[in-house]
Amino acid sequence: MPSLSDVMKDHPNPVEMLRNSRMGVYVYPVVAPEFTNWRDEQRAWRESAVLYDQSHHMDELIVEGPDAEAFLSHVGINGFANFDTNRAKHFVPVTPNGHVVGDMIIFRERDDKFILVGRAPTANWTKFQAAIGKWKVRLHHDPRSPSRPDGERVLRTHYRYQIQGPDAPKIFEKINGGPVPEVKFFHVDEINVGSRRVQALRHGMAGAPGLEIWGPYADKHYIESTILQAARDLGVELHQVGSRAYSTNTLESGWIPSPLPGIYTGDGMLAEYRDWLGADSYEANGTIGGSFVSGNIEDYYVNPFELGYGFYIGWKKDDFVGKAALEKMKDAPGNRKKVTFEWNKEDVLKVLASGFEDGVPYKWIDFPQPNYASSSADMILNGDDRMVGMSMFNGYSFNERCVLSLGVVDQSVEIGDVLTLRWGEPDDTQKTSTEKHRQADIRVRVSPTPYSREARENYGGGWRVQAAE
Repeated sequence: MPSLSDVMKDHPNPVEMLRNSRMGVYVYPVVAPEFTNWRDEQRAWRESAVLYDQSHHMDELIVEGPDAEAFLSHVGINGFANFDTNRAKHFVPVTPNGHVVGDMIIFRERDDKFILVGRAPTANWTKFQAAIGKWKVRLHHDPRSPSRPDGERVLRTHYRYQIQGPDAPKIFEKINGGPVPEVKFFHVDEINVGSRRVQALRHGMAGAPGLEIWGPYADKHYIESTILQAARDLGVELHQVGSRAYSTNTLESGWIPSPLPGIYTGDGMLAEYRDWLGADSYEANGTIGGSFVSGNIEDYYVNPFELGYGFYIGWKKDDFVGKAALEKMKDAPGNRKKVTFEWNKEDVLKVLASGFEDGVPYKWIDFPQPNYASSSADMILNGDDRMVGMSMFNGYSFNERCVLSLGVVDQSVEIGDVLTLRWGEPDDTQKTSTEKHRQADIRVRVSPTPYSREARENYGGGWRVQAAE
């Protein structure tokens, strides 16, 4: 079976391969694009309540067995000393060179059982580590639903919903049949949803309180209908969130969802991994979009310190993949920092107006989500046209009435600085998601991460707060 290594041999370098991928637009599958309209759906997570259907767009990886904790502690940077049952963590693995592979949310269900939920790169890397090791673990991988199922029936192991917003507590109490236990942030407890007993994670994705619940996929319809009926009985404005609005919630809370996996270079374990990964994998078919074009794929990699994840690292662990590299990176002057970019309104309108004029327009800004690739890399320039950062995920917030993006900048950049984002591809690529266009310079104001004040002030002890400080 062809591998990622085989695919890479057909291209001059990995950057060319990924910039010219014909995968198309990255899709959040199965869930309807809109239930009402994406503006009201965004507004509702700030003003009333929303129901996110998270059942389809993430991989799920179950890891169990007598070595499950030791194995995952070896794979991820996280400390496991305080990781009791009924808790969750933001699990981050890195390569032996210290570059981020991806991330997932990891739940501990038993002493010997964990569930990881998130994008494919982390699931693939974890499966590979089990394949090359001698760990006493069993893995069950349930990949995300097909991007384009074409009418075929889609089934998952678990449904997964999140209810969030200022009116969410009323709905929790109604579906539970009484007061809900106080659940600490990123802790898990059980509540009722009608006649079903479900697990619930205290979580929030756009700066508002919420619970994420999950259970057997066969119960999905019952769970959804019970939640919707409870909101109707209460007279609460509960908006189901479609896939168009869903992907923008992270802009307000500050999580970069799709850093490029740092796996395309390196010898030893990394070369073996590229041989192991299939030609049909996310890593072989993903896309890089944006104005930044480098001949060196490593210029797109990030490390945990740049994403605000440095405080996760379990330095006291005997060993884990990438520990030696991270020790050298820890205080390196070249580490960038995560920020939010607030796009200038006049410049955004200039780009949109070009679509109504003769000639070649600027790259279109789609609403609410302009991302047209699985990983984005737009240049951030200072007044001397020198690159001082990279914009990595963007979208429009109806709540803030502006386009925002998340990315990294040099340590010398300060909050409040006005820089330039170069928008659009520098040349015609073979990406099917890119129309013929010209580039535009858009002024951006460097802003805190998270951008939402609610997320900055009330996500106590979380990575979002740590990254903003």
